[in-house]
Amino acid sequence: MAELEERISRALEQLHPRNLKHNARYLQRLVTRRLWAQILAGMVAGIGVGVALGPSVGWVSARTGQVVGDWLALPGMLFLSLIQMIVIPLVVTAIIRGFAASNDAEQLRKNGLWLGGYFVITTLLATSIGIGLALLLRPGTYIDRSSMSAAAPPVLPPVDASPGVSLSELPKNVISIFPTNPLHSMVEGQMLQIVLFSVVIGVALLNLGGPSAKLILELLGSIQELTMKIVGWAMRIAPLAVFGLLARQMVTTGAGALVGLAAYVGTFLLGMVLLGVVYSIIVRVLGDGKPGRFLRGARDAQLLAFSTDSSAATMPVTIRVAEEELGVRPSVSQFVIPIGASVNMGGSALYQGLATVFMAQIYGMDLPLAALLALVVTSLGASIGTPATPGVGIVVLATVLTSAGVPVAGIGLILGVDQILERFRTVLNVTGDLAACTVMDKRVSSHTSRQQELDAVRDREARRQEQGGDVLTS
Repeated sequence: MAELEERISRALEQLHPRNLKHNARYLQRLVTRRLWAQILAGMVAGIGVGVALGPSVGWVSARTGQVVGDWLALPGMLFLSLIQMIVIPLVVTAIIRGFAASNDAEQLRKNGLWLGGYFVITTLLATSIGIGLALLLRPGTYIDRSSMSAAAPPVLPPVDASPGVSLSELPKNVISIFPTNPLHSMVEGQMLQIVLFSVVIGVALLNLGGPSAKLILELLGSIQELTMKIVGWAMRIAPLAVFGLLARQMVTTGAGALVGLAAYVGTFLLGMVLLGVVYSIIVRVLGDGKPGRFLRGARDAQLLAFSTDSSAATMPVTIRVAEEELGVRPSVSQFVIPIGASVNMGGSALYQGLATVFMAQIYGMDLPLAALLALVVTSLGASIGTPATPGVGIVVLATVLTSAGVPVAGIGLILGVDQILERFRTVLNVTGDLAACTVMDKRVSSHTSRQQELDAVRDREARRQEQGGDVLTS
């Protein structure tokens, strides 16, 4: 069996060496060794050790537990640092090549309209589910604010709150999306600006054509190989990273954080299930796929998303899952997923809508219909602009709360459980990206089939080798 897997791996490398999936040699080997099972084991062990060291069990003092948790999380911090180090070059090269490789400006326009429409509609559905469940179940009425104030520190870091949906500020907000200095945007990690910059460069390369465009694309392909090599190194320590990160999280919050906010947590998890059902229906109706096969195929990406708490960090595995497990064409997966990892945040939209109504209920506020409609629009914009990195969801929520007129100080009540729920939101975000790939692969026509795409890449690679190897070494 091992010999057969090795032969298949070598055959795939020869078949499609420049594809993001097939450049990830280490990822292929790790997946054949059931990476998802290793990650799942790390998750269970991390939660168990964290609870034992945390305030819920109290085997050690709080200070000792915190120190041990920090040491356990060291591999996880190294893992996240390696991923974050290469996220921007990976996103930039994938998007530029995804646009430039379409070879058809009209087809590119059609694909972009399909994708943009899908993202907007599914995000609106996610926000509506969150708001609807909060209004129906009213989880905020089960919370005694005075008794829960100790669940998390009430002091928040300073937040640059947005004025929300003010029409007078709308032109300024639109202009701010476009990067005037792409290098500054990369340094600051402004993913939406980076995506727009990459889209513009990709479209320009598509229209440029000729030897110059080919040279740039070859260079970008080599950069992709370098970034995927680093991802391969990071994936070697992924199970250990998962163990340490979750152990430290449970040491900090303890199991009591989930128990104390059971109504809020339960409402969110119900919304997560409903949104997952919506994605499954979309896959079945629009993608002509089987929901069971889709969910089984998405397992690797979902588990890694839960563990890393970052759809950007999960992106290489998400691309591999889309192509290998779900049978999506490489041109579709490498076009949809880098963009989706930055702007398709269905889980975040559900959370922002639900949490805002939840906070309003705690403070005894009844949001009128106009405020709820404004909340839908604000949550849509905020989720699209949410960076695909851990820990930013609570800051974005502060902006949404300000727009809705809900006291921001109430965030202190949910800080204890937010980082745990953020992992579930990331799972939804990644699942939405994979559903988008399935729909786009089925509904957007192409001049070439999946096999023809693989054959074309193989032919280009053969010609490249005949001409003296890679652009970086020739």
